Amino acid sequence: MGKVDKPDLPVLAIDLGGTKIIAAIISSNVEILARDYHLTLASKGPQAVIDRVIACIDQLLGKNNVELSQISSISIAAAGAVDSSRGLVTSSPHLPGFDDVPLRDIVKEKCGVNTFLLNDASAAALGEHRFGAGKGVKNLIYLTVSTGIGGGIIIDRRLYLGLSGTAGEVGHMTIEVNGPGCSCGSKGCWEQLASGTALAREAVRRIRQGEVSSLTEMVRGKLRNITAEKVSVAAQGGDPLALEAISEVAYYLGVGLANLVNIFNPEMIIIGGGMAKMGELLLKPAREVVLKRAFRLPAQAVNIVPSQLGDDAGVIGAAVFALKDLESKLELSDYLQ
Repeated sequence: MGKVDKPDLPVLAIDLGGTKIIAAIISSNVEILARDYHLTLASKGPQAVIDRVIACIDQLLGKNNVELSQISSISIAAAGAVDSSRGLVTSSPHLPGFDDVPLRDIVKEKCGVNTFLLNDASAAALGEHRFGAGKGVKNLIYLTVSTGIGGGIIIDRRLYLGLSGTAGEVGHMTIEVNGPGCSCGSKGCWEQLASGTALAREAVRRIRQGEVSSLTEMVRGKLRNITAEKVSVAAQGGDPLALEAISEVAYYLGVGLANLVNIFNPEMIIIGGGMAKMGELLLKPAREVVLKRAFRLPAQAVNIVPSQLGDDAGVIGAAVFALKDLESKLELSDYLQ
């Protein structure tokens, strides 16, 4: 991976998720100068998504009167198993058809700017570690809990990507052997039981079984329009079904967290993504499960907290990944341990 040639210029960072694309211009001292949001429309396939990424870049630059020559690099944080060294999205349950897609080189060729690629949760972990809830923490795990569940791992203050660059795909560890099928091809994956998608599905299941909920009126009887956000709103209004659905998902979130606590013994686990916006409604029962299921010593030591950077964690981390000479004058290769 090459070095950034123009370190004093800003980075254009992209957070490419299954639902939305966040684009931001970020200064060399990691301040967000501008940002934009677009729907991913992932179901339309890889070429359509790539076209939208390029359009996002063009629109963001155009809105802010910035030329491609005025940015140091483009850095993309993408959902899925990413090989950063080769610039490939090797597979992605949330970006259908992204199988060994050379996204880094495609964008670099289209834009003529040095381009970087890494996993979105790994980017968010790096962002939170350098500028968010994990600042100063030596060992941490970041989880994005939204449409699915992704993870990023910081060990000894360095981003851990593993041999193939795909470390942190914790959303696809098996929690229930015969659980619901997952888009990755397996069954009982953590994200099928503890994500925003799982929460909406659990609420719909209960309503179809005859339970009464304000959610039915909220979506005017169209149960397909129930989302995790709507369940959260209903729960905050005291809706019993919504509260029970969140409790169910929080239990499974806690089970997965207990596994991570036992395996990694981290100082901190940071919860980001849309589900983190529920705050203690989700995190308090999840922590209780960790205390019951994980070994006592690491369970008592770990601090499970919400993200500080919120939706900006991914783009900030992507910028950090692309910039050299931050704080301790580390080279990019020092992040890839």
